[in-house]
Amino acid sequence: MAGQTPTASSSSGVAFLVSSGIVYEIVAAACSSPQTTEINADTRSDTLFKWVYLGLGQAALFVAVAAAIDKPHRAAIIAGGVSAGVIMYASYYHAREAGMGSNEPGTEGQTDGAPWSLPKRT
Repeated sequence: MAGQTPTASSSSGVAFLVSSGIVYEIVAAACSSPQTTEINADTRSDTLFKWVYLGLGQAALFVAVAAAIDKPHRAAIIAGGVSAGVIMYASYYHAREAGMGSNEPGTEGQTDGAPWSLPKRT
């Protein structure tokens, strides 16, 4: 095993994981989380989804650049990026729908005295 070079399939697996991982990282950096979207869907759905779209756009740019640079792994890079993008979009979409259908109170704008609470807008 020592001294063996990785095969194309093992390199493609790594490229797939890196590509899908970057989508998750970029969307996470641009957004709070699907949980936050669900909890605050009634007050922040539009704003949260604006950042989902911006995050997915940024991720698509990085995946496209990686695919252009690493031509031998282009298919795996694109497959990983598209797979993660679809999964993340579906996660946020589900969170928004679940939150909009919930009667539970959100966390935005509560003034219960907790240091993370924001005052209600007037």
